[in-house]
Amino acid sequence: MKYNQLEEIVKYLKKFKIISSIKRVDDTILKIEFDRKETLFFDMKKGDSYIFKRDNFKRAKLYNAPFDVVLYKRFARGKIDNIELLKNNRVIKLHINSNSSYKSQKSILQLEFTGRNTNAIILDEGETILEALRHIDSRVSYRSIKVGCKLEPLPPYELKSSSCEKILDIEKFLKNEYERRAKARLSQIKNQKLIFLEKKIKKLQSILNRLDSEEELLQRSEESSLWGSLILSNLHLIKNYEKEVVLKDWDNKEVKITLPKEANSPSEAANRLFESAKKLKKKAKSIYIERENLQQKINFLKNMQKVIEKSNDENEINILLPKQKHSKKSKKEPNNYEIFYLEGFKVMLGKNEKGNIELLKVAKKSDIWMHIKGIPSCHVIIRTNKQNVPQSVLDFAGKICVEFSVTKKGTYLVDYTKRHNVKVLEGANVIYVDYKTMHFEE
Repeated sequence: MKYNQLEEIVKYLKKFKIISSIKRVDDTILKIEFDRKETLFFDMKKGDSYIFKRDNFKRAKLYNAPFDVVLYKRFARGKIDNIELLKNNRVIKLHINSNSSYKSQKSILQLEFTGRNTNAIILDEGETILEALRHIDSRVSYRSIKVGCKLEPLPPYELKSSSCEKILDIEKFLKNEYERRAKARLSQIKNQKLIFLEKKIKKLQSILNRLDSEEELLQRSEESSLWGSLILSNLHLIKNYEKEVVLKDWDNKEVKITLPKEANSPSEAANRLFESAKKLKKKAKSIYIERENLQQKINFLKNMQKVIEKSNDENEINILLPKQKHSKKSKKEPNNYEIFYLEGFKVMLGKNEKGNIELLKVAKKSDIWMHIKGIPSCHVIIRTNKQNVPQSVLDFAGKICVEFSVTKKGTYLVDYTKRHNVKVLEGANVIYVDYKTMHFEE
């Protein structure tokens, strides 16, 4: 942000007396509520740090790193002593006095909107670093950011003369700051996610296309079984060193047989052919399951494409399809249901009937269960951990229940209740009591 814009924002912030709440809601975004009525977001992203306002910001996860613990401890419900903008520097300092039952504690939250060196630094009143969003080693920069060390002040820089207009409506300006960036980011993130999904769909479709047909597998099974029988019936005619033989079948027709390379004798070759026949027959019986699973995965990804295409919220898109992490996963991901995270709550969506059945089994009694009233749909489970579920999480879960279940536009009713109020009849068919209903337009 420009220096003069920060000047106007600081003037606006000076009217507030208390930080009611403060927390990190994204990897680089701080949410600060002032005087229990005004909420601002501080995006400390390198190269594009700014302050904005917006409604209904969706938070995927809860942050509990050392920075977040100190941030809450030092600033939540703290009295604002002063808010200042450093002269000739895009740095805002919030001087906060937090009164606990033991003592009064003064702290500083230093927000540096300085391009690639952007940072949020927590200091004590002597300006010793308590924590920081980004720790910087002295080998990387002349100005190290290290816990326990004194913070070296930034040198002032010469401001270029600017003819920027005065901000008359600061709240409107802060909303526009978000919307201006959001439009460009929304288009970009949609393209990225849709390309990623298209690659996954093509890969699965390629695997599906390469699957053998049941008819081909059964034909190969019968052929292997016939070859094995013919070899056993003609052991006295086959030499141990022979790799191919020509024998007559039951209709007195000549059959050219290639013996398995691994076999050391004609009798072993016959046994291996019988084993192969059994495996091919078994594979033929189960190949439709593999084909069905692949097709269901493709259908789900295509549904995800449609949901992302019509979404107008970049946060929601990132929740539906988070950034791919290259870390090793300790647990195998479920194939038949999808997992999303919102406000720290785990939301599980059945991809198919198997997924719905699995969710009914893994859900705990206190979890929230959802289903569209009166028609077949995905089952959705919200893992509550015996906590009260915010309305924003219920709304998100109900929305995806509809979006991944129906294709026609209309008004849909989504029933939800605790899992212990749901009785399974057969498979994913259930009856339930003591429920509430939400309305959704699709």
